[in-house]
Amino acid sequence: MEQITVNNFTIDVVRKNIKNIHLAVYPPTGRIRIAAPIQTHEETIRLFVVSKLGWIKRNQRKLEDQERIPKREYKQRESHYFQGRRYLLNIIDKEGSPEVVVKSKKYIDLYIRPNIPVEKRHEIITEWYRTELKNKIPDIIKKWEKILNVEVDSWQVKQMKTKWGACNIEQKRIWINLELAKKPEHCLEYIIVHEMIHFFERHHNERFVYYMDSYLPNWKQLKIELNKLPVSHADWNY
Repeated sequence: MEQITVNNFTIDVVRKNIKNIHLAVYPPTGRIRIAAPIQTHEETIRLFVVSKLGWIKRNQRKLEDQERIPKREYKQRESHYFQGRRYLLNIIDKEGSPEVVVKSKKYIDLYIRPNIPVEKRHEIITEWYRTELKNKIPDIIKKWEKILNVEVDSWQVKQMKTKWGACNIEQKRIWINLELAKKPEHCLEYIIVHEMIHFFERHHNERFVYYMDSYLPNWKQLKIELNKLPVSHADWNY
């Protein structure tokens, strides 16, 4: 990837078939990315970055204050998030098949055999997250297919390290980050709508913003909320 350095800031530069330069600072690490028209001279990009240094610093400071979740050990009373709520893990010895159950607003009950290793506990919880997220997605897609008058031909949940969502416009396919199982449902809905809007407009340009403003007027607030929520020890951004 093309990169430039300005005032000790390293900036990723992506050249696209667009009219204007777009700047973004991504959570959780404050990574800086410029999308620029294909023929834009490097000096023009540098001058643009210099003009935005104050904005970059302010947004990176905000991200530094964001709560970080340490790597999970899947032990008793450890904090875990599910659909935007914080729960305590309650480990219960049980022979036979493992099970994950949310019975209250406080605990996630994990039924497992004694002495199950951390890696297996992670696998069990991860698959539970995947199942719960997959149960939520179809109704949201169906709702927005009617609103947008567009069809999603296929969708998939996957672990992604760079985005909350992605799409293939030609194949009308979307991917949803597994981490969204931990976030509020309205944040999941925002990401699904975001990807479906890309079926109309590939780039994050004025036309894309127009569609988002028209169909989901509070999308900017949802984006801010999602990016302020606690993030895992891995790097997730959008």
